[in-house]
Amino acid sequence: MGLFERYLTLWVGLCIFFGVLLGNLFPSLFQWVAAQEIANVNIPVAIFIWVMIYPMMIQVDFSSIKDIGKKPKGIILTLIINWLVKPFTMALLGWLFFKVLFVDFVDPQTATEYIAGMILLGVAPCTAMVFVWSHLTKGDANYTLVQVSVNDIIMIFAFAPITAFLLGVSDVTVPWGTLFISVVLYVVIPLVAGIVTRKMLDNKKDTDQLSNSNSPESDTAVTKLDQFIHSVKPISIAGLLATVVLLFGFQAQTILANPLAIVLIAIPLLIQTYGIFAITYGAAKFIKLPHNIAAPSSMIGTSNFFELAVAVAISLFGLQSGAALATVVGVLVEVPVMLTLVAFVNRTGHWFDNKQV
Repeated sequence: MGLFERYLTLWVGLCIFFGVLLGNLFPSLFQWVAAQEIANVNIPVAIFIWVMIYPMMIQVDFSSIKDIGKKPKGIILTLIINWLVKPFTMALLGWLFFKVLFVDFVDPQTATEYIAGMILLGVAPCTAMVFVWSHLTKGDANYTLVQVSVNDIIMIFAFAPITAFLLGVSDVTVPWGTLFISVVLYVVIPLVAGIVTRKMLDNKKDTDQLSNSNSPESDTAVTKLDQFIHSVKPISIAGLLATVVLLFGFQAQTILANPLAIVLIAIPLLIQTYGIFAITYGAAKFIKLPHNIAAPSSMIGTSNFFELAVAVAISLFGLQSGAALATVVGVLVEVPVMLTLVAFVNRTGHWFDNKQV
């Protein structure tokens, strides 16, 4: 691991601090950057996420994707958690905390909106950041791509009905533009760029010569593709850190203006995040998934597609609503929490049988 990857938690902590600091020192600048949107998708954030994902997409080998159907257990686990477990546990936790435990701290209308925001997060499985978490836990890049792609397809059909059922409304407005543009920006474009790059650099003849060579140097020799992937890794981490600065800069004033509300919302979100991870990771071990599939499977179920959740919250309840605030708190909680889970996953690889299934 490089310097940035080894101390990633420290760098993210510093970026959170500077994001909040800069957001309060230069609010007009961050407001202008936040306004650079297409269909509620912030373009600067999208660019930085693209920078994060592109190096990981280079590692996707389409020649091996065709064999993933022979080992479907990881995909089945992801689908069960994302669509049959996570939305309903999020709704239950929201009700428990804001209708029972925190009832004396929040008025009924605001409590209902907080619950709605939590539900929107629970019904929107992550699309972009999963590739980062998979990369940091040495997940199977090909398998992760298939898992995310299947989730995106199901989300098109399942997001609105599940959201409507849990919110108790029949007129849920799904911002299809946000959904479509997000998938294109976060999956399609970096994937195509990765395929083109891999095709340009992956010289099969050189690879075969290295594999067949009996010289001592062949054990340490690397292809141009390997060299390029290694060289762009720091760019990926820089994209993650820049994204953190922007996200916390956008919400800097909200963080300082509503500290109690943010803490109240964060508590059930933290329980949900760690709880879903424990369920998924434990299930992955029980069904004997290899670690490089168990890790991204757990990360997909744990993280959220916050762009979609925020967009729907704003369209249904308004920009200044409790629902919008809850989805924003989901963004603030996710990166630090996911880094702790990445560290845990990397320390527990020996729990798994790493033979492919």
